[in-house]
Amino acid sequence: MNRAGMEQGKRRKPKRFYDYSLLFLTIFMVCFGLVMIYSTSSYNAQRFYGDATKFLKQQARAAVLGIAGMIVVSKIDYRIYINKLPLIRIRPIYLLYGICLLLQIVVIVAGSESGGSTRWIEFGSFRFQPSEITKIAVILFTSYIVQLSPRRLDRFTGFLRVFFFVAPLIGLVVVENFSTALIMGVIMVAICFVASRKKGYFIVCGVLFVILGCIFVFGVDYRSERIDAWLQIETHPKGYQILQGLYAIASGRIFGKGLGQSMQKLGFIPESHTDMIFSVICEELGLFGAIAVILLYILLLYRLFFIAVNSADLYGGLIATGIMAHIGVQVLLNIAVVTSTIPSTGVPLPFISYGGTSLVVLLLEMGIALSVSNQIKAEV
Repeated sequence: MNRAGMEQGKRRKPKRFYDYSLLFLTIFMVCFGLVMIYSTSSYNAQRFYGDATKFLKQQARAAVLGIAGMIVVSKIDYRIYINKLPLIRIRPIYLLYGICLLLQIVVIVAGSESGGSTRWIEFGSFRFQPSEITKIAVILFTSYIVQLSPRRLDRFTGFLRVFFFVAPLIGLVVVENFSTALIMGVIMVAICFVASRKKGYFIVCGVLFVILGCIFVFGVDYRSERIDAWLQIETHPKGYQILQGLYAIASGRIFGKGLGQSMQKLGFIPESHTDMIFSVICEELGLFGAIAVILLYILLLYRLFFIAVNSADLYGGLIATGIMAHIGVQVLLNIAVVTSTIPSTGVPLPFISYGGTSLVVLLLEMGIALSVSNQIKAEV
């Protein structure tokens, strides 16, 4: 190599990549969510609490906390979660696994009930949902187990090995929260599917999961009742919320009634700022707004896919895959419920629906994804 070539090689030093597109897209969606939460909740908040900004302020506090956490986590090397801590000689992933198991047991034994389900832990005025934190544990722990010996997943027994390690986390969640347990199951299968070179046995896994799902749905009265409501949505008392959501979607037409102009949010759709917020988006912003939101999610998933494909190692790629599966399946389930494509289930719309624990956990996941992107080397 001549002198000019050597000097050019020195100038082309690798530098760390940081996915600012994912960062700004995430913050934009959080801000859009705050606008929609105020639009959907202000009337009822003023009516019942005397403060039109009650839910907006609560979600804004969670957003600030989550964004700060996301930025801090994004600067931490994601491999620290599987490296032994110097003082106690234990991997942080095992601590997270144990803490999540303990929290889920506390929920079952002494959890706070709301809406007919026991899913929360309360400390005075502070309340959070441990199952949301468990999603992070499932992503990190499944990725860790798989990357230890990815070739084992070429056989069905290798998948069962991963399943038995993760099953305690999912099993404790499914007792009171089937929809969240379903999301965790999809995350685990997605990570295993990507790491495995042979895909045939996943058909068997799919059949087994469908059978287990039917047992958990039809074996519990209130879950089977939701299917009856879905089949008889116009006449069943439990179909009222979804029916009003469909009215909102239909009345929005192409360009909507305008931001803040929804009629269905004025008490017709119960808790319209939570799981049913997409129906109000359709009413106020129309088909155009609904498609725009879906495209934002597609762009977000594309950035996560980019990080997964270009990650510095298998562990980082599997983490990005798990986060992508989490957001993707949650968006699909929420929109499917709102449009009455599937029976009703309590799944929030990521970054947009009201819910402090969900928002903070999603932002921390984005921080981990950004940490994975930060280890990608780019030539300059």
